[in-house]
Amino acid sequence: MMRFSVILSFLLVSSLEGLAQNAYVKLGYQAMMNKDFKSAVRQLERACEVDSNSTHALWMLGYSYYHSENYKKSVSAYSRVIVLNPTDESAYYFRSKAQSNMAKDVQLNTYEKEKYLLNAIKDLTRALVIKPGEDRFYQNRGIAYRDYAAFKLDAGSRSAYDKNRGVSALKAAIADFEKVLNGNPGRTDISTLLDVAKEKMATVLGHH
Repeated sequence: MMRFSVILSFLLVSSLEGLAQNAYVKLGYQAMMNKDFKSAVRQLERACEVDSNSTHALWMLGYSYYHSENYKKSVSAYSRVIVLNPTDESAYYFRSKAQSNMAKDVQLNTYEKEKYLLNAIKDLTRALVIKPGEDRFYQNRGIAYRDYAAFKLDAGSRSAYDKNRGVSALKAAIADFEKVLNGNPGRTDISTLLDVAKEKMATVLGHH
């Protein structure tokens, strides 16, 4: 898992200051490593009560919220990490994944769904600015563009339908999938995503 070696190093070299917070962080880290994310949330929430500016505790709290399917709180935790450390590309990455999951809520109105889909794309774009060439960022942004295209090309939704924006999003998805494949031609999962996106594009443009 991302950053865990960094987090562990931090825990090992921590000074005597903030012992209570560090104890909660350690317990939260252990629970997270055991995939007991509900217990991790309880410990890490306590850690953040002691020190609300601990990026390590906040990052792990966001991760634990995410894997507890509490995406809204995951977004809040990673937003706090980003305020404290605007160059943490992994915080943008996981915030985007949380927002992509939030966009799947069928009870959302059109405005909310579009907001979450666009925010997911924006966060992955920011992550790529910080760490260019990262395949997982391109892959996930391609999927986010694909999902946004599906949203804008839904002819059954009068408030969402926008062919031009849908086609633009599909083009962006195709470009991102091709970017991943250029460096990893054996990625059959990506080639499948690319083929489906191209098929959708041909259908939308009437090339069939």
